[in-house]
Amino acid sequence: MPSQIVITEKTSQAKDVRAAVGSRYGDILPAEGHLFDLLEPEDVVPAWKRWSPILLRPEGLYDTRPAEGGNKAAKLKAIREALRTAKRVWLATDCDREGQLIGQEILEHYKYRGEVMRVLFTAQDSQTIRDSFGQAKPNAEYARLYAAAVARRQADQIYNLSLTRTATVILDPGTRRVIGVGRVKTPTLAIVCKRELEIRNFVPLAYFEVVATAKVAGGQFQMRHAPQDRIVRREIAEDVIKAAEGFEGALAVRVEDKRQGPPKLHDLPSLQKLCGSRFGWSASKTLEVAQELYDGQGKKIITYPRAEVRYLPASLISDVPRIVTGLRVGQSFSTIPVPEPPVIRKGASGTVYDKGLEGASHHAVIPNVNTIDKLPEVWLRLTSDEKKLFDVIARAFLAALMPDFRYRQTTATLDVRGFEFRASGRQPIDLGWRAAFPEWQPADEKGDEAQLLPPLRNGETAQLQDPKVEDKETRPPPRYNEGTLIEAMQNAWRFVDDDVLRERLKEAKGIGTPATRAEIIGGLKRQNFLMTQGKHIVPTETGLALFGILKQADPALVDPGVTAQLECLLDDVVVGKQEMVGAIDAVCDVALRIIGKLKEGGAAGGLPSWGAAAGEGPRAYPPTPAMKRFAGSLVRQGIKAPAGYKTSISICRKFLNEHAPKKGEKADKADGETNGKPEPKPVSKAQLSYARKIAQGKGLVIPDEAKASSAAMSEWIDLNRDRKRRGRKMAYKSYGSSAPRSARPTRRLRSREANADSPGSQASLEGS
Repeated sequence: MPSQIVITEKTSQAKDVRAAVGSRYGDILPAEGHLFDLLEPEDVVPAWKRWSPILLRPEGLYDTRPAEGGNKAAKLKAIREALRTAKRVWLATDCDREGQLIGQEILEHYKYRGEVMRVLFTAQDSQTIRDSFGQAKPNAEYARLYAAAVARRQADQIYNLSLTRTATVILDPGTRRVIGVGRVKTPTLAIVCKRELEIRNFVPLAYFEVVATAKVAGGQFQMRHAPQDRIVRREIAEDVIKAAEGFEGALAVRVEDKRQGPPKLHDLPSLQKLCGSRFGWSASKTLEVAQELYDGQGKKIITYPRAEVRYLPASLISDVPRIVTGLRVGQSFSTIPVPEPPVIRKGASGTVYDKGLEGASHHAVIPNVNTIDKLPEVWLRLTSDEKKLFDVIARAFLAALMPDFRYRQTTATLDVRGFEFRASGRQPIDLGWRAAFPEWQPADEKGDEAQLLPPLRNGETAQLQDPKVEDKETRPPPRYNEGTLIEAMQNAWRFVDDDVLRERLKEAKGIGTPATRAEIIGGLKRQNFLMTQGKHIVPTETGLALFGILKQADPALVDPGVTAQLECLLDDVVVGKQEMVGAIDAVCDVALRIIGKLKEGGAAGGLPSWGAAAGEGPRAYPPTPAMKRFAGSLVRQGIKAPAGYKTSISICRKFLNEHAPKKGEKADKADGETNGKPEPKPVSKAQLSYARKIAQGKGLVIPDEAKASSAAMSEWIDLNRDRKRRGRKMAYKSYGSSAPRSARPTRRLRSREANADSPGSQASLEGS
């Protein structure tokens, strides 16, 4: 039997380790992600099987049990048998917090007491793996990393299950539905819902600006009067026009030479944001492509992709020349003028910053130094998407090593009888790092800012001609795409009102982790709380209803700032600022306060019922604008409409079905019948738009039969917007369904709610 073994996170990783070191360190045994789950509450305290509004915190910690599914049992058995005789274990799982937990929880469960060495590699080529084994350290040095992972997992189980059960029994008693609460998922839903409500409630404001052509000795250019306090009355704009007509005056010209450093290297969130806006990729697709570049067979040309910082350690400075040389062999990067030697910027505003890596498991995503020499042959094996992503990573790396972009900023102002007209432009002096992005133009260099100004002298005379009023209108904030939503999750401090707390949370990593955010968004989409519209992420009506009910019950449930504070405490465990139990205590304190508030509101009868919001009342879906207009025309004819017809699509549709002219009725009166059959009413634009929204949210295709008539389309809409589960007989029903009052979700379904915020989990906010 082997005296030492290597444990990897997955089979493909074991294959790469085997190719790199053979059996030098013993048998190489792969896990399959997490091989252990936490026990259920009722496994710890039998009385907890009955759902009630209490904090489900056991004495000590939740113990673990073998996980089910896939080939986990066989892999766990192989590791367990090997541990009986192994005197040394090499943990070679991923280099992050989750990888530490996946490997070490096996050893903790079986109470292994032999020597444990931790192997950390941030690239998966053979040379990096061999070097990492040579530099392995005792696993005890990573105790804080493991403690942080345990704290997060335990806290999530307690928080998610306790608040899910509390919200369910108080806000929706007597049904089999579950109002699920996830420590990260619920505030993520809230971020999207708040933005959607901002957009829906936005009232555009009309305002005016005045532009005129300024003539000087060296040519002409455009000047603009756009005061910070917008002009909202046209007569004021007309007064500016009168003042500017034929005006001559002395220009005030300011010329400044400025410089701008390159953007930071990429971490996973910045890659997801850029690829979402540039390529229209989902966050999960960006991670999938990056993972293939990292560990794909015959590829392995980037470092670990689940990066959470945008710095490099000083120890990698020596690799820079080799990476630059390897990149410039290829045609794509050969024309980028990286200086010799490269520019190495250090500190918080630079590229190399060891302090910025404190508490992080891995550095920014860059090309892999140990495979860069093989780039020409690897390039031929890459898909078009993989080439796009590698290009993004490589150009960011090269740009970080190039000089600052230097430019001359010219600003000209003209006082026109008390109204200030302004023009600005910039003239590049040295492109510097921007030579790595020849087709990129920043937003502040478009429009008026992009104009080329003629030579200007301070004090020279300018004459204004042809002044015009431009009609403008304020715009609502933009909807999120997956990339900008991940950025919002990462920068959750923006949702905090307290100035002191905002500053402290700026240093935190937001809500969720780089490894889980894409899965959290994907889970919300699968559960029909969020959906995709083009490149944008928007809430469904169900998602908006859930947000509204939870916010009314306790705003802390949907506050990203509260979750960001908890994330900060959990992250503090890694750097030793917080003990594991103290972090769990803090999360439990927040959960206990929310439970108390929900119980208090429930006892006082001041909390709303979920039934109406979930689809059993007038708050479910609003009628379409076309339905409202049609219903209004019937009311004006003297037909009495039922209460709620303006706010509930179901009430409005029933009203229209009862009182609207029957199909073919108008045609019969006007033209008689054709072959004794009335012509079917065609599908309206509103119906088709609504059907497409449902189809996009659920991944359906609208059949041609449904498009044949308005009635057929109504039937298809009614069928597919019904959110009742049609799965296994024992599965509980979702929002809007009913069930025997004594029923509650099965144990299997409850167990999945605990992991609602975990990567790869199918659990939802509603516990499914």
